[in-house]
Amino acid sequence: MLDAAYIRGRRHIMTADVTAPFGVAVVGAGYWGPNLIRNFRTSRDWDLVAVCDLDTERAEAVLGARSGVLVTDSLDEVLARDDVNAVAIATPARTHQAIAEAALRAGKHVLVEKPLADSVAAGRSMVETATELGLVLMTDHTFCYTPAVQKIRELVHSGSLGEILFVDSVRINLGLVQPDVDVFWDLAPHDLSILDYVLPDGLRPTGVAAQGADPIRAGKSCVGYLSLPLPGGALAHVHVNWLSPTKIRQMVVGGSERTLVWDDLNPQQRLSVFDRGVDLVQQTVDSADRRTASISYRLGDTWAPALPEREALGQMVTEFAASIREGRPPATDGAAGLRVLSVLEAAATSLRARGAQVEIAEQAPALELVR
Repeated sequence: MLDAAYIRGRRHIMTADVTAPFGVAVVGAGYWGPNLIRNFRTSRDWDLVAVCDLDTERAEAVLGARSGVLVTDSLDEVLARDDVNAVAIATPARTHQAIAEAALRAGKHVLVEKPLADSVAAGRSMVETATELGLVLMTDHTFCYTPAVQKIRELVHSGSLGEILFVDSVRINLGLVQPDVDVFWDLAPHDLSILDYVLPDGLRPTGVAAQGADPIRAGKSCVGYLSLPLPGGALAHVHVNWLSPTKIRQMVVGGSERTLVWDDLNPQQRLSVFDRGVDLVQQTVDSADRRTASISYRLGDTWAPALPEREALGQMVTEFAASIREGRPPATDGAAGLRVLSVLEAAATSLRARGAQVEIAEQAPALELVR
């Protein structure tokens, strides 16, 4: 049975002017919260109504003087407001489920920073609750809204690269060593969410093998490698590292026709497409049942796609509003967050098994929003 708060919230969405801004509250004003606050405040789709944080002085400092936005340390106060249509959560992952499900039960749409939750079980419960109540649950996979990643998706899905053969991703820098999670849970969600967004079938590896190292004895993996065999024989590889003296943000997507290189730290040419590759010309089997392959190398032009300049978070909050208005799942919905969580949990299992490959159970497709 649906409670009164949920019914009031749904009635407000269904009767309101669909062009009017939605009211939103941000929960958490720490590391990521200020970025969400800034983008909600500048978006024509949103009216920032409240900021909720246990440290109200910090929240007030983020908002600035005479902001007119409610600052409170009470989540119940936020969820009781009829002018709050949605809640954006920027708190530690271990708190996401409790806050998100309370907001959903109060009739609010929910945006959650990555990762969706601290376990697959918690994430699945959040997705099921949102589906049951017919509300939007969105994962803030910010990189998926960058012009570069959206162009990569376009090139992959259009077939311009051909059949995807491999993906190599590197995300390394010096620090910060997190107190509560290892390097996989801290950095890999970015790369995994990008893979889920750009690959034609999403992030659906046939298994996960993880190797991690703790050379500074921090009590957790500070250097890590993920190997993700993909359906059809392709392989994705993710390297994450807190200890590198140099910062690298690079992804190579190799296709049968072309190969794409994304260098996120090169503002002059973030994307390069190489018309170069290896072709199997002929394969024969001799009398001793030995296979011999004839290989040719293709050397063609290189070109750089033009990319617009726009802030990814601005695109993300616009997509959040559009998904609510149109009654559809957002591009990075709860199911996308759940697929990333499934890989992270499998990686943790693989680490405990000394790098053995761990199978991932069949995952449900993206869920349709019930209106």
